[in-house]
Amino acid sequence: HILKRTALTKKNGVPVAENFRLEQSTIPDTAQEGQVRVRTLYLSVDPYMRCRMNEDTGSDYLLPWQLSEVADGGGIGVVEESKHNNFAKGDFVTSFNWPWQTVAILDGSLLQKLVPQLVNGCLSYFLGAAGITGLTALLGIREKGHVTAGANQTMVVSGAAGACGSLAGQIGRLEGCSRVVGIAGTDEKCSILVSEMGFNAAINYKKENVAEQLRKLCPGGVDVYFDNVGGDISDTVISQMNQNSHIILCGQISQYNKDVPYPPPLPPDIEKIQKERNITRERFLVLNYMDKQEASVLQLCQWIQEGKLKVRETVIKGLANIGAAFQSMMNGGNIGKQIILVSK
Repeated sequence: HILKRTALTKKNGVPVAENFRLEQSTIPDTAQEGQVRVRTLYLSVDPYMRCRMNEDTGSDYLLPWQLSEVADGGGIGVVEESKHNNFAKGDFVTSFNWPWQTVAILDGSLLQKLVPQLVNGCLSYFLGAAGITGLTALLGIREKGHVTAGANQTMVVSGAAGACGSLAGQIGRLEGCSRVVGIAGTDEKCSILVSEMGFNAAINYKKENVAEQLRKLCPGGVDVYFDNVGGDISDTVISQMNQNSHIILCGQISQYNKDVPYPPPLPPDIEKIQKERNITRERFLVLNYMDKQEASVLQLCQWIQEGKLKVRETVIKGLANIGAAFQSMMNGGNIGKQIILVSK
């Protein structure tokens, strides 16, 4: 089975399950030299994929999904046949461009072998906390957050119950922030952030006045802002940031369904605050730091093994449900990383 992308009505549109269709197809019986035949176990569904539904993704490193072609993204599978020297039958492998299909023949040079013991056997973590999501949180904080242990810094995380945000708050604390406050959209999410993820406090932006709550919860102002959402929430946080503070520009999910440049420009009054207070706000691309990938993944795995980094996943079974899962994620419906279980 393969999942293909069908038409998206507008660049400004919200994705729906009907933007994808499931088809049956045949693949060659055997792999060629340098290839491996894999059975797909897990697929990742991520907010950045919304950008791939536009002809212009707004990014040099992201190619658009073509209409009526197989979609792709982060995936994990098991090798069923190998004609590549680095892989043997039974190996677990991953790729950032895994096709959304149940079985595939892939170029072995594009695959990485996985060691399940590094994540206590939870293979799907390599798509999230020990994969590109965790790397984005860790390297974003280290490269753009300027967190210093003992400096009594306060970090705010928007989209805090999402895949990246839920890790970023924990990593901020592990790296030395003395106070971490999350912003999320339901009481359940806020409760989980405080009770499970070690956030000091969380604000439900749909029920509470964010500006008032930030003043109360961050009396010394905000030193580091891990921005997953953009828009009004970010404008509110930036207005309470300190002199020489730092924005980690991870994502702008509130803007992904709109035809605006990335990163979206700030309103004039907020831009004035940013410049007057010398607040850094630079685009962050984790792929620019791949020389630090190996050491960073090992750090993430160590924290997971030690129980210092708590991982939440929303697992949806079946390739046929990936379109609905995508729609739910873009509407903020899940906690933690969204994973599609394709086969066991």
